[in-house]
Amino acid sequence: MTNLRFREDGSFRVLQMADIQDGPNVLPDTIRLIREAIRKADPDLVVFTGDQIRGYDPAYIDTFLRRRGEEPGARVRAVTEVEAKLRGIKRRARNRVNNRLLAMKSDGSNPDVQQTASTASTTSTLVYSTTSDPQDVPTTLDELMDETRDKVRRTFAGFLGPVIEAEVPFAATYGNHDFQCGILADEQDGIYREFPGCLNPVDSLEPGTLALPIEASDGSGRVAMSVMMVNSGDYAGKPEENDAQYPAYVVNPRGLDLADSDGYGTPSPEAIDWLGAVQSELGERNGDGKPVPAIAFQHIPPQEFYDCLKEVPAWTPNAVEGARTHAGHCYVLNHEICRPGSRLGEAIGCADENVGEVDALREAGGYFALFCGHDHKNAFVGHAHGIDLGYAPTCGFECYGPKSRYRGIRLFEFHESNPAGYVTRMLTWGDLVGRYSSNEVRVWFEDHCVTGAISMRNELRRPQVFAVLSGAMSLGFMAVIRSLVKKR
Repeated sequence: MTNLRFREDGSFRVLQMADIQDGPNVLPDTIRLIREAIRKADPDLVVFTGDQIRGYDPAYIDTFLRRRGEEPGARVRAVTEVEAKLRGIKRRARNRVNNRLLAMKSDGSNPDVQQTASTASTTSTLVYSTTSDPQDVPTTLDELMDETRDKVRRTFAGFLGPVIEAEVPFAATYGNHDFQCGILADEQDGIYREFPGCLNPVDSLEPGTLALPIEASDGSGRVAMSVMMVNSGDYAGKPEENDAQYPAYVVNPRGLDLADSDGYGTPSPEAIDWLGAVQSELGERNGDGKPVPAIAFQHIPPQEFYDCLKEVPAWTPNAVEGARTHAGHCYVLNHEICRPGSRLGEAIGCADENVGEVDALREAGGYFALFCGHDHKNAFVGHAHGIDLGYAPTCGFECYGPKSRYRGIRLFEFHESNPAGYVTRMLTWGDLVGRYSSNEVRVWFEDHCVTGAISMRNELRRPQVFAVLSGAMSLGFMAVIRSLVKKR
């Protein structure tokens, strides 16, 4: 595996790419943004912080998983069904069973045992196809899973292309949508390793939780700093305990993504313990027993990210309403603790439960920052609880997010003499390419998408939106008055 090392001038550059969230045919704008950011930054490492895969994309409709442990393709969102029809992707049911299910019935065993997507021998009595030729319809779930694996490889090949061309090593962790394509994180880890430059080890604690030590520039092998990747989970709770809410999820998955769960996931207890244990291992490696300076990356932010905000009255321009445990409160950035250039575009989508991750980072020592993705419109960096807490927004164009010019990739510049004194900035589409993407109509809808009362109120707090709506209402009122005057 590649040994990471500070350059001779003592510098080391990292690019954080968050929420690419695309299907097998990664959009050209996303690939262009990645290529331009690499050209501009000349990075030593690229980290992908989850939701690289748009697991709910119609391309994966046959093997879609609402939650881990379900039957692939059994519970598909209504919006995905509509999008599939618009794209000409067919979902065809076939009443076929394989020999294994027949054998289970014949010997009296339970034929309804639920299988997970990662089980190689899994089959289903309902089989769907994204092909139009009946001769090409797969007859078993195994064949459908093989198709999905190939699509995942195509997705990876699309966004990894510029990274591999530049010969930059990379590492990836996972979000709450990656697994929904039907291929779970452990298998995705193996697919990543098929590509040159992948640093995800075979023997990591769990997929997406790993340490990337960076050695000193003098060639001594001393670890001068480490990048930590943490798998922050996907959804909390057990699906079987929340199935009553499934009908609501089908109708409005964007607004009710968590209606049938106990909120977003959290790092596992093992991962929390690992944060301290890995520092002990690195200290032993250096021979001094001291924790090394470290930055952590993951997908879902912990609750402490709300401490970078300031609660304000509901009528405050550009305020956003909190989510779930923070619902009913409105927030803006606390500029006293946030760096210049920070942006807050939506609520912080943290877990309902605080598992003490930030406390664990402080207690372990060495950690100076935690950066996340997940909330596509957020791009702030604040300092709370003795640690920097920050975001990278989406760098994709197939998912919701801010205006094209604000979508981007976060650059970190570290120096081995003081890694905690790092410099970070956004490399945005607006800076690297131009103001507009190739599909501004889609981006406009993604930026202004309303999925419920909260998002509607957030839209009305945006001064430009409020001004346009007020102007339209004024014109409408004047038109009514004129028509009444004319009648007299």
